[in-house]
Amino acid sequence: MNAFITSIITIFLTVPLLGFFIVFTVNKLITKNSRKSFHKALDYSTILFILAVHFLIITIWEKSYFGLIILLLLMIAMVFVFIHWKIKGEIIFTKVFKGFWRFNFLIFFIAYLSLTIFGILRSALTFTFS
Repeated sequence: MNAFITSIITIFLTVPLLGFFIVFTVNKLITKNSRKSFHKALDYSTILFILAVHFLIITIWEKSYFGLIILLLLMIAMVFVFIHWKIKGEIIFTKVFKGFWRFNFLIFFIAYLSLTIFGILRSALTFTFS
């Protein structure tokens, strides 16, 4: 049973888009609302993309930069809080966190795609020229 659960987790961390589409589909069937389902899928799959980027970095460069990823997340959060405070004059943490979390989805989705393409090209070139 543990091997099965580990395999499922590995699949979602390797292919976070699968997790996104599953969450979207299940929410769409339950709520019948595409917009809310899309936002739920964004919110729930962000952590998958963050972890997938971490593991891609380990695979490509054989070194963990998880501390830098956490530092990046904290810096993005501080920027979002500061901008929200400057614009609104007060900080509404639920709105700030929602914007921060969805921005992280965008950043880590792009990073995931970029690292995947880079890793494939690097492996192909290494294989070709070795």
